[in-house]
Amino acid sequence: MKTASKFTTITGAISALAIIGSANAAEVMVSSDITTSTTWTSGNVYNLQGSRYVTNGATLTIEAGTIIASDNGGSLAVTRDARLSCIGTATQPVIFTSKVDYLTWDAAHPRGQWRASANEWGNVTLMGNAYIGKYGNGAVATNTAAPNAGNYANMEGLVASGTPGDTRTFYGGGNDQDTSGALRFVSLRYGGKVVGLGNELNGLSLGGVGRDTIIDHIDIMNNVDDGIEIWGGTVDLKYFSIWNIGDDSFDIDQGWRGRAQFGLTVSGYSIPGTASGSGFPDSGFEMDGAEKSDAQPVTTTAFYNITAIGQPLAGKAATKYRDNARAQFNNCIIMDTGKEVVKNDNTDGEATGGETGYGYNGTLTWANTWLTNYNVYSAVNPFATPATAYVAQPSGKLIQYTDTVFFNNVNAAAYTEASARGVFAVANNNVLAAAASSPIATITRGPNVSNGTMVVQPVIFLDPLARNNAVTSVNAAPAGGFWTVANYRGAFNESDNWLCGWTAASQYGYTTSNCGTPCPADLNGDHIVGGSDLGALLGNFGGSGSGDINLDGVVNGSDLGLLLGAWGPCL
Repeated sequence: MKTASKFTTITGAISALAIIGSANAAEVMVSSDITTSTTWTSGNVYNLQGSRYVTNGATLTIEAGTIIASDNGGSLAVTRDARLSCIGTATQPVIFTSKVDYLTWDAAHPRGQWRASANEWGNVTLMGNAYIGKYGNGAVATNTAAPNAGNYANMEGLVASGTPGDTRTFYGGGNDQDTSGALRFVSLRYGGKVVGLGNELNGLSLGGVGRDTIIDHIDIMNNVDDGIEIWGGTVDLKYFSIWNIGDDSFDIDQGWRGRAQFGLTVSGYSIPGTASGSGFPDSGFEMDGAEKSDAQPVTTTAFYNITAIGQPLAGKAATKYRDNARAQFNNCIIMDTGKEVVKNDNTDGEATGGETGYGYNGTLTWANTWLTNYNVYSAVNPFATPATAYVAQPSGKLIQYTDTVFFNNVNAAAYTEASARGVFAVANNNVLAAAASSPIATITRGPNVSNGTMVVQPVIFLDPLARNNAVTSVNAAPAGGFWTVANYRGAFNESDNWLCGWTAASQYGYTTSNCGTPCPADLNGDHIVGGSDLGALLGNFGGSGSGDINLDGVVNGSDLGLLLGAWGPCL
């Protein structure tokens, strides 16, 4: 009750300013593609009308605090030659949502509240020029199994215009260092347009996106298809939160060779009564190697500090592998899985004639992939310099689980495959936690929801901070470069909840308000700049001490301006 009342204080404190801002915002209808560099400002609300593209070398800049609330069918796609600079902050995230959701925002719920819904608008898609492993059934006729700068594909969920020479939906190329811009502190809610069977928009779609693209602090809440799906490329991700996804929380295909650290996935449902994969959940992480299993690049990635929360009754895997995919999970938490924590799914069936699955055409078998060092490269259709092409895995084996806590995965088959692959060998430092030793602080589930064949217990409150075996790890991500050294297991340490303030879960009251070090304007230390801080400042106006935010010796108008500018949750 204490946590809930604290969050009520937070939402109450920000409500007045939020409603004032929403009421005064002008709606801008975005009804044509963006072909020249453009800035969207936080004083407006933008409504995407149909599938809109940033193209022709343009850069779309979206200011912190901007709201994009679109009608059904609205989506934003950035083509290979364009850029998106979408940079929010912890207190002013950029929010993409539906017009339906936006119209529910009121004084009591200034950023809305959770609803069992999705498919209310489209999504955000980035398409880049990095290498992809698209070859085989359904591939472009000119694509090759060997890495080729000419290999490309059409983005799932986007419909080409049919005009000759229209390449807006293409992704792929030969520049692994390519940039599509930056996304930081961005929340995407209630999206995922369904175009057709197996042709749906994910919360965030990344096709052939290169390593110089910046993606961190990404939030997906309620999507009809996958949360984040990546096709090829080398883009890295840091700090992501994926809740209540109607298919896989994190889906990889066509040879992704990027890295990911600090991620939370919370399996749930977005639309009741639907099939798994169309509103009801599937796997936590689904990983395909390449479209045809002997093609390169092949998915080769490393995850550090992931907290993956599944569905105990739903019968879905935590991590699922297909078509030669290689992935490492280090310093993670895998809990509440309804079936296998590790599943050899072998193939997605997209290539015909036995051209898929582990071991095809001289590639490694499933068992041997677990035994092969990260820096042993396949001689089948290789890169000219594979050591520079495959840099995501810093050490270890091509597939491995180390320093990870496994908790409450109670299905009879939960650990069968993991045990067969040596996951629980002593040298891996993995932990099978006891029933009374949860690796996170608190999880509360709501009433069961069924689609007739599957039962989901939605998570309605989560304090994800590390506890018990998660507080300290044996090893950590390596120092330098992309990685952050974090000597704990899972996405959170034992004191700082980086979800606070900017995510849908935080704004809906689904998580704690423990935000870490308060900002200077947070006079009472409750991680929110609100009415009580304003009262303290005004009560001391003209004097010194409490309220002297800029430390100039007097509480005056400049301090008041700083406080009002920082209003809301803060770090």
